[in-house]
Amino acid sequence: MLTELQCRIHNPPTYKAEGHPGPLDLIVTSGSQDGLCKVFESMVNTDDKVLVEHPTYSGTLAMLKPITTKAILVESDIDGLNPASLRQALSPWSPSDATRPGSDIPKVLYLVPNGGNPTGAGLTLDRKKEIYKIAQDYNLIIMEDDPYFYLQFTKPYVPSFLSMDTDGRVVRFDSFSKLVSSGMRLGFVTGPKPLLERLELHMQCSVMHASGLSQMALYKVLEDWGIEGFLKHAETTAEFYKTKRDQCLAIMEKHLKGLAEWTVPSRGMFVWVKLHVEDSHKMITLRAREKGVLFVPGSVFMMDSSKPSPYIRASYSNCTEEQMDTAFQRLAEILREG
Repeated sequence: MLTELQCRIHNPPTYKAEGHPGPLDLIVTSGSQDGLCKVFESMVNTDDKVLVEHPTYSGTLAMLKPITTKAILVESDIDGLNPASLRQALSPWSPSDATRPGSDIPKVLYLVPNGGNPTGAGLTLDRKKEIYKIAQDYNLIIMEDDPYFYLQFTKPYVPSFLSMDTDGRVVRFDSFSKLVSSGMRLGFVTGPKPLLERLELHMQCSVMHASGLSQMALYKVLEDWGIEGFLKHAETTAEFYKTKRDQCLAIMEKHLKGLAEWTVPSRGMFVWVKLHVEDSHKMITLRAREKGVLFVPGSVFMMDSSKPSPYIRASYSNCTEEQMDTAFQRLAEILREG
């Protein structure tokens, strides 16, 4: 059923491509994060350079730090990873370095294309096409971490990197945590068969396989829904988060105008807020917590978390409108206190 879903939504060019060196395969993992970690461990050596969208998911930073100290940060904005920043990051090398033995050119690009955590950013189709072309030029593997794909607030869905992958260079990570249940710890990885075979061996040496009980429970849910039912559920969930987003933005405008700046997320469950302060860390971890308010300081999403950051991540996923109003009112009070 998962293969059917991927073909229905993404129509991967390499699926059943006879004679292709990277035919498509799919494997279920113990949550998307376990798949991410194991693919990093399978592909990245200690001295390897990895291109990482910045700022980015704190869990990814935690995975990378024990594996390599040579992450290269690629800046993003509200439209996601900036292709110009990617070209700049690759400027020390030429495309020919990708095939030169002993070259230290990066071989992996990691990004979150939809509803980025923490920024809420989403890549446009034009940017995706440009990034994929750069990946072709420099022979990069694209790690497409996309747990918020179905939480796009406008339709049709922006096509995925997997949908344009004629080369077999995209490894895509999907999750059921945002749509069905985070406690099931189920995700799945779609990508070139040779790489997924290595991932399977890695799993056999650690978790063995994703929980059979969770897989059976989820299978029964999906069997009952069918593909159409799943897509309807995803649409309903996206509408729920869109309503939450609109409530959150209205409340922020009410309480934080003149005290902070923010962008409007078009997908996902996060708002990236720039406070009019030099550093948000102590303000959020100490003073806000004392007032019973929980945000995440921006430094958590930076490779060097010791550097000051004026940003915070706000999540509207599990708060009532009244709770959001109270939280931002208290944050405004803290900001005015200085």
